[in-house]
Amino acid sequence: MNKVYDTPRAALDGLLHDGMTIMSGGFGLAGNPESLIPEIRASGVKDLTIISNNAGADGFGLWQLLATRQIRKMISSYVGENKLFEQQYLSGELELEFNPQGTLAERIRAGGAGIPAFFTRTGVGTIVADGKPQEEFDGQLYVRETWLRADLSIIKAWRADTAGNLQFRKTARNFNPVMATAAQTTVVEVEELVETGSIDPDCVHTPGIYVHRIVKSTINEKRIEKLTVRQREGNDR
Repeated sequence: MNKVYDTPRAALDGLLHDGMTIMSGGFGLAGNPESLIPEIRASGVKDLTIISNNAGADGFGLWQLLATRQIRKMISSYVGENKLFEQQYLSGELELEFNPQGTLAERIRAGGAGIPAFFTRTGVGTIVADGKPQEEFDGQLYVRETWLRADLSIIKAWRADTAGNLQFRKTARNFNPVMATAAQTTVVEVEELVETGSIDPDCVHTPGIYVHRIVKSTINEKRIEKLTVRQREGNDR
Protein backbone atom coordinates (compact mmCIF):
# COMPACT_ATOMS: atom_id res chain seq x y z
CA MET A 1 0.00 0.00 0.00
CA ASN A 2 1.35 3.39 -1.01
CA LYS A 3 1.47 5.75 1.97
CA VAL A 4 3.27 8.64 0.27
CA TYR A 5 1.27 11.67 -0.90
CA ASP A 6 2.45 14.50 -3.14
CA THR A 7 1.21 17.49 -1.13
CA PRO A 8 -0.05 18.25 2.40
CA ARG A 9 -3.50 18.97 0.95
CA ALA A 10 -3.59 15.59 -0.78
CA ALA A 11 -2.46 13.87 2.43
CA LEU A 12 -5.53 15.24 4.25
CA ASP A 13 -7.99 14.65 1.43
CA GLY A 14 -11.16 12.91 2.61
CA LEU A 15 -10.17 12.97 6.29
CA LEU A 16 -11.53 16.31 7.52
CA HIS A 17 -15.05 17.02 8.73
CA ASP A 18 -16.81 19.39 11.12
CA GLY A 19 -16.83 18.40 14.78
CA MET A 20 -13.89 16.01 14.57
CA THR A 21 -11.14 15.48 17.14
CA ILE A 22 -7.56 16.08 16.01
CA MET A 23 -4.31 15.43 17.86
CA SER A 24 -1.54 17.81 16.85
CA GLY A 25 2.07 17.13 17.80
CA GLY A 26 4.58 19.61 19.11
CA PHE A 27 5.90 21.12 22.32
CA GLY A 28 6.02 24.89 22.24
CA LEU A 29 7.17 25.51 18.67
CA ALA A 30 9.24 22.32 18.38
CA GLY A 31 7.89 19.51 16.24
CA ASN A 32 4.75 21.27 15.03
CA PRO A 33 3.13 19.91 11.84
CA GLU A 34 3.78 23.23 10.12
CA SER A 35 2.67 22.14 6.65
CA LEU A 36 -0.55 20.33 7.61
CA ILE A 37 -2.09 22.96 9.91
CA PRO A 38 -2.48 25.58 7.12
CA GLU A 39 -4.33 23.00 5.01
CA ILE A 40 -6.78 22.37 7.85
CA ARG A 41 -7.33 26.12 8.03
CA ALA A 42 -7.87 26.31 4.27
CA SER A 43 -10.41 23.47 4.36
CA GLY A 44 -12.77 25.53 6.52
CA VAL A 45 -13.74 22.68 8.86
CA LYS A 46 -15.08 23.96 12.16
CA ASP A 47 -16.16 22.95 15.68
CA LEU A 48 -12.88 21.10 16.11
CA THR A 49 -11.62 19.55 19.32
CA ILE A 50 -7.83 19.80 19.32
CA ILE A 51 -5.62 17.72 21.60
CA SER A 52 -2.22 19.36 21.82
CA ASN A 53 0.24 20.39 24.51
CA ASN A 54 -0.29 24.02 23.54
CA ALA A 55 -1.90 26.08 20.78
CA GLY A 56 1.13 27.56 19.08
CA ALA A 57 2.25 31.16 19.33
CA ASP A 58 1.21 34.41 17.68
CA GLY A 59 0.87 33.74 13.95
CA PHE A 60 2.25 30.21 14.12
CA GLY A 61 1.03 26.65 14.56
CA LEU A 62 -2.47 26.05 15.92
CA TRP A 63 -2.82 29.81 16.48
CA GLN A 64 -3.92 29.88 12.83
CA LEU A 65 -6.99 27.77 13.64
CA LEU A 66 -7.80 29.89 16.69
CA ALA A 67 -7.66 33.02 14.54
CA THR A 68 -10.29 31.61 12.16
CA ARG A 69 -12.47 30.37 15.08
CA GLN A 70 -12.31 26.79 13.77
CA ILE A 71 -11.47 25.34 17.22
CA ARG A 72 -14.33 24.78 19.65
CA LYS A 73 -12.36 23.01 22.39
CA MET A 74 -8.72 22.62 23.38
CA ILE A 75 -7.44 19.70 25.48
CA SER A 76 -3.99 20.86 26.50
CA SER A 77 -1.60 21.66 29.33
CA TYR A 78 0.00 25.00 28.48
CA VAL A 79 -1.41 28.32 27.33
CA GLY A 80 1.94 30.09 27.44
CA GLU A 81 2.19 33.50 25.82
CA ASN A 82 -0.59 32.80 23.33
CA LYS A 83 -2.74 35.89 23.89
CA LEU A 84 -5.42 34.80 21.44
CA PHE A 85 -5.81 31.48 23.28
CA GLU A 86 -6.13 33.39 26.57
CA GLN A 87 -8.64 35.90 25.19
CA GLN A 88 -10.91 33.29 23.63
CA TYR A 89 -10.92 31.18 26.79
CA LEU A 90 -11.64 34.10 29.13
CA SER A 91 -14.40 35.40 26.86
CA GLY A 92 -16.10 32.00 26.77
CA GLU A 93 -15.52 31.47 23.03
CA LEU A 94 -13.19 28.53 23.58
CA GLU A 95 -13.77 25.50 25.79
CA LEU A 96 -10.62 24.37 27.57
CA GLU A 97 -9.79 21.12 29.34
CA PHE A 98 -6.57 21.65 31.26
CA ASN A 99 -4.30 18.69 32.05
CA PRO A 100 -1.03 18.39 33.95
CA GLN A 101 1.55 17.85 31.23
CA GLY A 102 2.52 14.32 32.26
CA THR A 103 -1.13 13.36 32.62
CA LEU A 104 -1.85 14.62 29.11
CA ALA A 105 1.00 12.53 27.70
CA GLU A 106 -0.14 9.45 29.62
CA ARG A 107 -3.77 9.87 28.54
CA ILE A 108 -2.62 9.89 24.92
CA ARG A 109 -0.31 6.92 25.46
CA ALA A 110 -3.17 5.05 27.13
CA GLY A 111 -5.37 5.75 24.13
CA GLY A 112 -2.78 4.19 21.85
CA ALA A 113 -2.25 1.21 24.17
CA GLY A 114 -5.95 0.43 24.58
CA ILE A 115 -6.05 1.34 28.30
CA PRO A 116 -9.39 3.11 28.99
CA ALA A 117 -8.37 4.56 32.37
CA PHE A 118 -5.55 4.75 34.90
CA PHE A 119 -4.91 6.22 38.35
CA THR A 120 -2.36 8.93 39.17
CA ARG A 121 -1.38 11.02 42.20
CA THR A 122 -1.00 14.10 40.02
CA GLY A 123 -3.82 16.54 40.62
CA VAL A 124 -5.10 15.05 43.88
CA GLY A 125 -6.35 17.84 46.14
CA THR A 126 -6.63 20.34 43.28
CA ILE A 127 -9.33 21.36 40.81
CA VAL A 128 -7.83 18.82 38.40
CA ALA A 129 -9.48 16.10 40.50
CA ASP A 130 -12.91 17.77 40.69
CA GLY A 131 -15.66 15.43 39.52
CA LYS A 132 -13.30 12.51 38.88
CA PRO A 133 -13.38 9.16 40.72
CA GLN A 134 -10.67 8.78 43.35
CA GLU A 135 -9.39 5.67 45.09
CA GLU A 136 -6.86 4.83 47.76
CA PHE A 137 -3.85 2.61 47.05
CA ASP A 138 -1.28 1.81 49.76
CA GLY A 139 -2.60 4.62 51.91
CA GLN A 140 -2.38 7.26 49.17
CA LEU A 141 -5.24 8.86 47.25
CA TYR A 142 -5.21 8.64 43.45
CA VAL A 143 -7.41 10.25 40.82
CA ARG A 144 -8.73 8.34 37.82
CA GLU A 145 -7.93 9.72 34.38
CA THR A 146 -9.31 8.41 31.07
CA TRP A 147 -7.64 7.77 27.75
CA LEU A 148 -7.56 10.21 24.85
CA ARG A 149 -8.15 9.12 21.27
CA ALA A 150 -8.78 11.07 18.08
CA ASP A 151 -10.16 10.84 14.58
CA LEU A 152 -6.90 12.18 13.19
CA SER A 153 -3.33 12.74 14.36
CA ILE A 154 -1.13 15.21 12.50
CA ILE A 155 2.52 14.91 13.46
CA LYS A 156 5.97 15.91 12.27
CA ALA A 157 9.04 13.70 12.05
CA TRP A 158 12.57 14.21 10.83
CA ARG A 159 12.77 11.12 8.63
CA ALA A 160 10.41 8.46 7.36
CA ASP A 161 10.84 5.56 5.03
CA THR A 162 8.15 4.73 2.50
CA ALA A 163 6.69 2.10 4.87
CA GLY A 164 6.04 4.81 7.48
CA ASN A 165 8.77 4.01 10.00
CA LEU A 166 9.60 7.29 11.72
CA GLN A 167 12.67 8.87 13.25
CA PHE A 168 12.41 12.06 15.31
CA ARG A 169 15.20 14.52 16.01
CA LYS A 170 15.90 15.97 19.45
CA THR A 171 13.05 18.00 21.00
CA ALA A 172 10.68 17.20 18.14
CA ARG A 173 10.41 13.81 19.80
CA ASN A 174 7.83 15.15 22.25
CA PHE A 175 4.13 14.32 21.90
CA ASN A 176 4.52 13.19 18.30
CA PRO A 177 5.35 9.48 18.89
CA VAL A 178 2.47 8.82 21.29
CA MET A 179 -0.01 10.72 19.16
CA ALA A 180 0.86 8.54 16.19
CA THR A 181 -0.59 5.55 18.06
CA ALA A 182 -3.81 7.09 19.38
CA ALA A 183 -5.85 8.08 16.32
CA GLN A 184 -7.96 6.37 13.73
CA THR A 185 -5.75 7.91 11.03
CA THR A 186 -2.21 9.30 11.39
CA VAL A 187 -0.78 11.70 8.84
CA VAL A 188 2.89 12.58 9.19
CA GLU A 189 4.89 15.31 7.50
CA VAL A 190 8.62 14.67 7.28
CA GLU A 191 11.72 16.61 6.36
CA GLU A 192 13.40 13.61 4.75
CA LEU A 193 11.79 10.67 2.95
CA VAL A 194 13.95 7.61 2.29
CA GLU A 195 13.46 4.13 0.92
CA THR A 196 12.23 1.35 3.19
CA GLY A 197 15.16 -0.22 5.02
CA SER A 198 17.27 2.94 4.98
CA ILE A 199 16.63 3.71 8.67
CA ASP A 200 18.51 1.56 11.16
CA PRO A 201 15.80 -0.46 12.98
CA ASP A 202 17.37 0.60 16.30
CA CYS A 203 16.67 4.24 15.34
CA VAL A 204 12.99 3.79 14.52
CA HIS A 205 10.99 5.67 17.14
CA THR A 206 7.54 4.94 15.66
CA PRO A 207 6.88 1.77 13.65
CA GLY A 208 5.18 2.18 10.30
CA ILE A 209 2.13 0.18 11.38
CA TYR A 210 0.85 3.35 13.11
CA VAL A 211 1.32 5.62 10.08
CA HIS A 212 -1.28 5.83 7.32
CA ARG A 213 -0.14 8.76 5.18
CA ILE A 214 3.22 10.48 4.65
CA VAL A 215 4.08 13.75 2.94
CA LYS A 216 7.23 15.82 2.57
CA SER A 217 6.90 18.99 4.64
CA THR A 218 6.73 22.24 2.70
CA ILE A 219 7.28 24.52 5.73
CA ASN A 220 10.26 24.05 8.05
CA GLU A 221 10.61 27.37 9.84
CA LYS A 222 11.55 25.91 13.25
CA ARG A 223 10.94 29.18 15.04
CA ILE A 224 12.44 30.01 18.42
CA GLU A 225 9.59 30.80 20.80
CA LYS A 226 11.61 32.94 23.20
CA LEU A 227 15.14 34.06 22.35
CA THR A 228 17.40 34.86 25.30
CA VAL A 229 20.92 36.15 24.75
CA ARG A 230 23.72 37.37 27.00
CA GLN A 231 27.08 38.98 26.51
CA ARG A 232 30.11 36.75 26.58
CA GLU A 233 32.31 37.20 29.64
CA GLY A 234 35.06 39.70 28.99
CA ASN A 235 33.28 41.10 25.95
CA ASP A 236 32.14 44.70 26.41
CA ARG A 237 30.26 44.85 23.13
